[in-house]
Amino acid sequence: MGEKTPESDFHRDITTLVERLTEEFGQPLREPLSRIGNKLVEMHERGLVKINHSVMEVICAAHLVRLGYEVDVERYLGDSLVCDVFGVKGGGTQIIEVETGFAPPEAALDPQRYLRARIVSKIARYSKYADKFSLATPRYNLLEIPEPLLKPPRLREPDDIDSLKKLCDIYYSRPPIQISELRNCRLHSVIVLSIDNLEMIEYSPELYYEKILRHVF
Repeated sequence: MGEKTPESDFHRDITTLVERLTEEFGQPLREPLSRIGNKLVEMHERGLVKINHSVMEVICAAHLVRLGYEVDVERYLGDSLVCDVFGVKGGGTQIIEVETGFAPPEAALDPQRYLRARIVSKIARYSKYADKFSLATPRYNLLEIPEPLLKPPRLREPDDIDSLKKLCDIYYSRPPIQISELRNCRLHSVIVLSIDNLEMIEYSPELYYEKILRHVF
């Protein structure tokens, strides 16, 4: 018997996840989740996605499907941006970006600053493409969301925006994050994923900060 390839492992894991979600939440999830799973398997065969991130996308997609959304993953938005999970319900749209907490080797000496900048950049760049923008992360990761982004856009001070701009400019220059994006962007919710249990708990950014971040930092 030949050794399994990474592609077959990916396919097995995604298929198993779809089956578990269908058993947990009902047969109506099978068709949309199978379609999403097949898309991710095809993308993995082209080296475009990885299993840990894809598992979280499928769990987020399942919960949006349960809420009545039509869901796509790895959806092209324009401006060279591809979002993780995109849902449409009626006339409303929601984007969920999955943040695993991975920092690349070049950020080995400043991983927290790098991850804060990445969170800011995601909110700034993606939130304008949907009515609701959410960040999802596993329970074992903390999202260090800068306090100015917990506020509605109208309450952000110019100094706060300048500080966020300087942070982003350290890592993002092609293209740079624009002042207008930082001034107008909005994070609507933070989603905490319990992958083992297939659970997804959604918090307002303010509640996430109060329940989790305030006690850590």
